[in-house]
Amino acid sequence: QVQLVESGGGLVQAGGSLRLSCAASGRTFSSGAIGWFRQAPGKEREFVAGITWNGGSTYYADSVKGRFTISRDNAKNTVYLQMASLKSDDTAVYYCAARGGTSVYSIARQYNYWGQGTQVTVSS
Repeated sequence: QVQLVESGGGLVQAGGSLRLSCAASGRTFSSGAIGWFRQAPGKEREFVAGITWNGGSTYYADSVKGRFTISRDNAKNTVYLQMASLKSDDTAVYYCAARGGTSVYSIARQYNYWGQGTQVTVSS
């Protein structure tokens, strides 16, 4: 079993920055992928970014490419999502998710474990 806990969400003005953290505990997937997803009210959950746990390969949705950066600290079992140049469209609950496979997928059902989510609100 893997437990994921997100933190770092909050209220920020448009153009501002936030850093989200995803701390993993329990059974750790040393070679597994981690993804960040988000869900806005009335919308489906969408892929934001992903990273392979040991390889360091990263992937981004087109809507955040160049503004968001995903990274990981294996010693702390933590994955980060640095968000910059935030827009009102970025407002959503952000979730981190883990899977045992090495590949990053943009499809939510490919992930086995999910955190509880952290709210990000961008005011215009």
